[in-house]
Amino acid sequence: MANALASEPTAAQVAASPRPAEGGGDLLVGVLVLSSVCMVTGLLWDISWHMTIGRDRLWSPPHVLEQVGAAVAGLACGIRVLWTTFAGTPAVRASAVRFWGFRGPLGAWIAIWGAFAMVFSVPFDDWWHNAYGLDVEILSPPHVVLLLGMIAIQLGAMVLALGAQNRGAGRSERLHGLATVAAAGALMAMVAIAVSTYTLRPNLWHMALTWQIVALVFPVLLFAVARAGRVRLAATVTALTYMLVFLVTQWILIQFPATPRLSPILRPITHMAAYGFPMLLFAPALAIDYGVKRGGRIGDWKLAGVLGAAFVVITLAVHWPLAGFLLESRLAQNDFFLARHWPYFSLSGTWEHEFRRPALLFSTGFMAQFGIMIALAIASARAGLAWGSWLRKVQR
Repeated sequence: MANALASEPTAAQVAASPRPAEGGGDLLVGVLVLSSVCMVTGLLWDISWHMTIGRDRLWSPPHVLEQVGAAVAGLACGIRVLWTTFAGTPAVRASAVRFWGFRGPLGAWIAIWGAFAMVFSVPFDDWWHNAYGLDVEILSPPHVVLLLGMIAIQLGAMVLALGAQNRGAGRSERLHGLATVAAAGALMAMVAIAVSTYTLRPNLWHMALTWQIVALVFPVLLFAVARAGRVRLAATVTALTYMLVFLVTQWILIQFPATPRLSPILRPITHMAAYGFPMLLFAPALAIDYGVKRGGRIGDWKLAGVLGAAFVVITLAVHWPLAGFLLESRLAQNDFFLARHWPYFSLSGTWEHEFRRPALLFSTGFMAQFGIMIALAIASARAGLAWGSWLRKVQR
């Protein structure tokens, strides 16, 4: 017994020694990143399905893709936890996170929770529709459970990749750094979908509420990735990944013929509809990358204040004219900019090319609304810097 106890490494020895090689770690990171992208793709497909065809059977193709992504992620993480618990070396077990007697990487535990939430959302969503009828809301209770599960899996993928990045060196560090920004880009796309009711359409891009929501939800992720990521321009690549997932998925979807199946049909549709053009958040992300990497000598609150304000100013400067272009220019009325796609249950009208009122710059109380945006962006940026500092230390 004494010999067995002596062979078990202490916590101090584990912390002081190089991190142990973890069997299948790279494969698990790849599986979770792929699952994260599949879930975003499936959700965009699901939204397009509802816009074009209407509510379909429970196991429609986009629902299957979403749940397969969850099942693969949950199963892969479960296998990893069982391997670590029962077959891992003492050093590997000591470096893992313990929960209910089992041991596994922190990112795997987060993803397992997300997979369970997604599986639970399926009967919840079916019961909800049977009890209350059809809905087209993104944030209905069962959809919130589904979104939280998806976000948890993507967050788990990002944390898992960051842990491997922080333990690695050279080529391994670079590869896991790229996996980190890929997972973060998928997570950013999911967050964008979650708040899309208030932010997606350019008709909303002159409203104060839209930019207050943007200032609250996006800087925290961009600042965290800029601080914790070890690839060049980590926040910018994250924002570009979000755009790429949005655009490529929708460009492919709109090529397929489809017609509505659920009345009332107020608009004839012959192909899958697109949800909308993503925001160009790589522009403020460039400023965040530059500022975070070169602002280490000033405190985090000052850094958050300067870069949070810059985020708001750059975002408005880019999207104010872009909104007018997407709504009013003939050059934008094509499939590249996804500007001609509306759900079959909406009437055509001039409102498609008009801004929702009141417009931000021409409404009363502009300075107060602008001040709220700045305050929200600074708070979100400061939270992101704190989160990024913690993520830089994750190795389990």
